[in-house]
Amino acid sequence: MTSARRVFVVGVGQTKFHKPQTQAWDYPDMAREAGQAALRDAGLSYEKIQAVVASYCYGEPTSGQRAVYELGLTGVPVYNVNNNCSSGSSALMLTRRLIQSGMEECVMALGFEKMERGLSERYTDRISPVKRHMDHMVNIGADPEIIQPYMNNMTSDVIKLFAYAAREYLEKYPNAKTEDFVEIAYKNHKQSVNNLNASISREVQRDQIKSKLMLCSPITFWMSAPTADGSAAAIVCSEDFMKRHNLQSRAVEIIAQHMVTDMPSSFGNSFLNLSGYHMAKEAASKCYADSGLMAQDVDVLEVHDCFSCNELFMYEALQLAEEGKGVELIRASQWQKNKAGGELCYLGNRWVVNPSGGLESKGHPIGATGLAQCSELVTQLRGEASKRQVDGAKVALQHNFGIGGAAVVTMYKKYEQQQHFSFPAKL
Repeated sequence: MTSARRVFVVGVGQTKFHKPQTQAWDYPDMAREAGQAALRDAGLSYEKIQAVVASYCYGEPTSGQRAVYELGLTGVPVYNVNNNCSSGSSALMLTRRLIQSGMEECVMALGFEKMERGLSERYTDRISPVKRHMDHMVNIGADPEIIQPYMNNMTSDVIKLFAYAAREYLEKYPNAKTEDFVEIAYKNHKQSVNNLNASISREVQRDQIKSKLMLCSPITFWMSAPTADGSAAAIVCSEDFMKRHNLQSRAVEIIAQHMVTDMPSSFGNSFLNLSGYHMAKEAASKCYADSGLMAQDVDVLEVHDCFSCNELFMYEALQLAEEGKGVELIRASQWQKNKAGGELCYLGNRWVVNPSGGLESKGHPIGATGLAQCSELVTQLRGEASKRQVDGAKVALQHNFGIGGAAVVTMYKKYEQQQHFSFPAKL
């Protein structure tokens, strides 16, 4: 079901993402920095915000309120969202639906995370929300043992899930090689050099990616997204609000958005589907149907590359390539310089994926990741990404995934004011 009420992102902001436990800041500090940046970007005061949706995973109840109070005490509703790694895009989706419902005119989505070095679960006296997934992973053939002695169970299980999905892909499509995962990681790290907010902002050579610290074959250290601390925010509003406040020049429209949670296919015999492939494909199909656009209409994408193999899976789930043909995109990629002098990789000579450097370079502060993706794509469609800029970008696609599970796909389009022509009177 779609709504006729149009929704726009008019302000975005984020902090630099840092390696956990390396900065003398806490989540309210991060949230204040990102929230204020989004307000400045939109040219709005906090008093214009009618509700806030806060996303985080590592924190106590009402952490959203504590973070938001750094921006002001206006009494607005604050909703706290936790959807694992897709928390940020889930917050964005809720802000959009608040606007579509007509209940609010301007809402902020604010994501933040203060993390540990690895993934963890605080409560061990009750059933883990991902236990069914991890048990099923073992049931269909994964090794139940921890893969590295220094990893906890949760970190080990997540890496293992995507490693087994990668093995399934390599077995199912013999044309695919581990080197394709290496090339995707190389692309993302190389594109990160122009993202000053990335946790790791440097090029990493292919031989390093292939050889450094095998986590679980075929995934190595440089093919995985590190945890991070950081925050990101987006201000979303109705068309009437946008026009009343003269925000047309800052506006990017969310033209389609869908979340898909686990289906029977998630618990079949496929590690790919257990790690979100079918969910992403379904969400993307719904977005294309709603927008009337196709993958060929998309110019730039931010994809949830928690591991480089998952980015390859998403080329196919998001319909950039047919199943089994995603490797052809990376092999046919071309590096091109943009007008600002930055280098970008065009997959299949058509799409730029993760110009930000992706999660593998930016880092992955779970509650903020989806909103950082939004921030990048809005900046791209405005033409303000400098050396990361995909020249001429008009349509963008975002994919964000959380185990447990939820896949969120969002489509954006550059706002273009309707042209009104006056014709001369007949003589």
